[in-house]
Amino acid sequence: MYKEERLPQNAKEGILFLLIISIISVNTIAPIIMGLERGFSKENYLETLKIIPFMWIIVVLLVRLVAGPVVGKVIPKFVGQTDGFNARVLMNTFMNVTVLSILLTIIGTWVGTKHISLEPFQNFFHSWFRNFGVAFWIELLIAQPIARLAMKKIHARQSRQARMI
Repeated sequence: MYKEERLPQNAKEGILFLLIISIISVNTIAPIIMGLERGFSKENYLETLKIIPFMWIIVVLLVRLVAGPVVGKVIPKFVGQTDGFNARVLMNTFMNVTVLSILLTIIGTWVGTKHISLEPFQNFFHSWFRNFGVAFWIELLIAQPIARLAMKKIHARQSRQARMI
């Protein structure tokens, strides 16, 4: 079977791929959403930096334990055998961002406000649509392409080294 050079080929590469995407995502999406929510200021940005490590752990856990398994089961229903790489990446990104943005609209509010309340449910649709839009475009235009470029470069280096042997 053909191995896509822009995607991870083993567990070690999978971890690196996840780290690249999650670090870029958390460090861009969280500050943008907080800025849209509370205003763009130095104080709000510094406050966001305090919660980013916690959000990063939450995001990685949600990707591995919730979004990954759910999307893995659902995506075959939407992607056909003849669909190309870009169609598959777009659908995978859309589904992952949908699942994660739903969960993080609630959990992110709790982490950001430092208490569990009904507030994220009361403002869910207003917040979720905005959060989904921010996350989807960051993933599609920044995080995913950078991670795929890193995989492509790793695989090109491995091919050069294999040819030298």
